[in-house]
Amino acid sequence: MSYGFDIRKDGALDFMSIGGLVCRLDPGIIPFRKATECLIHVSGGEFNVSANLSDCFKLKTAVASAMVDYPLGDLVAERVRAMGVHGHFKHFKHDGVAGPNIATVYSDRGQGCRAPVVFYNRANEAAGMLKPGDFDWKSIFAGGVRWFHSGGIFAALSPTTAEVVIEGMQAAKAAGAVVSFDLNYRAKLWNVVGGHDKAVAVIDRIVKNVDVLVGNEEDLQMGLGIPGPEVAAKSKLDPSAFFGMMDSVRKKHPQVKVVATTLREVHSTNRHSWSAVAWINGVTHQAPTMELDVYDRVGGGDGFAAGFIYGLLTGHSEDEAVKLGWAHGALLTTFPGDTTMATLDQVKALAQGGSARIQR
Repeated sequence: MSYGFDIRKDGALDFMSIGGLVCRLDPGIIPFRKATECLIHVSGGEFNVSANLSDCFKLKTAVASAMVDYPLGDLVAERVRAMGVHGHFKHFKHDGVAGPNIATVYSDRGQGCRAPVVFYNRANEAAGMLKPGDFDWKSIFAGGVRWFHSGGIFAALSPTTAEVVIEGMQAAKAAGAVVSFDLNYRAKLWNVVGGHDKAVAVIDRIVKNVDVLVGNEEDLQMGLGIPGPEVAAKSKLDPSAFFGMMDSVRKKHPQVKVVATTLREVHSTNRHSWSAVAWINGVTHQAPTMELDVYDRVGGGDGFAAGFIYGLLTGHSEDEAVKLGWAHGALLTTFPGDTTMATLDQVKALAQGGSARIQR
């Protein structure tokens, strides 16, 4: 199957990502201002895709990241191993007081008409200290790598993280890998390191190395600095605005062959309409619309990316790849935490039109 680029048939790594690892504290439906306890989920947009591809889809995956030698770092490293992901870590020693730190994300689940609330503590974050030269890419890729991935949140952490993304992408390209990037535009993060104009300039340098982009129309406008669509979307599930921007994407970055995203209409915190779309080598594809009963919405987009990339890596048709991503992302919203608990059989069944009828 050709998607506008060639995918290596083999390699010691099917997929590798680079990004920051975080602890997400989750008090469930209780707001933090009244919480007395919380779950700890190990997360990170780039790691989540590696974890999903390993645990659910049984691919050989790895993550490059910062690791801090203190108890929270031990917890994170254990969860990385538990998901079957090989960690390539730049180690930092915690000073016992100020860091460097594993970042913390605080996120309740909301309920009904009450939206989830998310805030952060990324002070003195170890991942933001990563820089070119911290990873021996030649050694990491010595056995071959098929796909390399990163994202806009990690790129925005500091002036050096974008440089290490570019370094990793160029090394992966030289090793024959497909390269993907999830735009994940976050204005608050980019404002700290120079604002929107700086973001557009940095992301432009990154995307010059990219074959596959993940991001919605707002990500494309803000991250790539391209005009909004001429045709307004009739609803959040209408793909016309997204597809209307593909000529602008192709004009600015002609080497990009795939752009994909999820579509979500939020009726309440626990009830969403869900779809997904992709532009693949000039042809548009769309998954069906599904009504979701959401348990925890965090990680659904990374779940889509994992299923979609799995479909491409395993030679499925374009429509099948979109449906695999759509199905896995939907299933991920039924679990607590940011990474998958689904099985490949469940994903395939849902992608093929399966139901929630009890399996005996």
